[in-house]
Amino acid sequence: MDNIHAPTVPAGPSSRPLTNGDAKHLSFAELQAKKENLEAELKALSGVLDSHGVNMDTPLTTADGFPRADIDVAQIRTTRSRIIHLKNDYKDLMNTIEKHLHQHFASIQDSEDAPPASTPLAGMLGDSIPETLEEPFAKVNSVVAGSPAESAGLRPGDEIRSFGYVNKTNHDGLRRVAECVQGNEGQRVLVKISRRTESSRRQELQLNLTPRRNWGGRAIRGRMGAAIDGFDEIDDFMIGKENIGFWRIPAAN
Repeated sequence: MDNIHAPTVPAGPSSRPLTNGDAKHLSFAELQAKKENLEAELKALSGVLDSHGVNMDTPLTTADGFPRADIDVAQIRTTRSRIIHLKNDYKDLMNTIEKHLHQHFASIQDSEDAPPASTPLAGMLGDSIPETLEEPFAKVNSVVAGSPAESAGLRPGDEIRSFGYVNKTNHDGLRRVAECVQGNEGQRVLVKISRRTESSRRQELQLNLTPRRNWGGRAIRGRMGAAIDGFDEIDDFMIGKENIGFWRIPAAN
């Protein structure tokens, strides 16, 4: 290892696909949603570093040059790497938003009769454009009694459209769910689900789930108390003991 302090590149995509070529065709509301997701993920990743008692510059070796044994060096390097990638994504996204704003105000100047209420800028505030439902990426398999998952209102069979900033496009084999959980312990995470009712209709719900330790379940069930199946997984994946209880994610058949 040439430099143990340098961030390592995690397996798979290092960040969500985000290029100016794609983002420039999005509406203000969609750009704002991307911005909020990036900010939420950066906050969660900072929480991961905080949980280890380190920051982006903390030395990862001892005075004699050996890797520190009191911290998870591999996870810290991976987390640092993702923070760097996301900050670059964020910078590119903000440049795209700035260009859209300039174009918007230029169009207002050229068209005095444009109705203000229907301008794209109003959409950036979020209330004037109906929310587009995201495609589910996981399904709740079981929920443990007395767990944070049960308190939030999750039920077996619920299909998860988003978990905090995590969705179908960026869940990275559900690893981002674990990341979101670890970085938001004690804080509410918005979980959007689709639930089939007795009449076979779909009910769209938004739940607030607060990851926490010591809720009374076995350690392997973690900070949540629910098991989910990833729709796209090929291998079993552990979301980390003492997380929130999405403790096992078996392959979907």
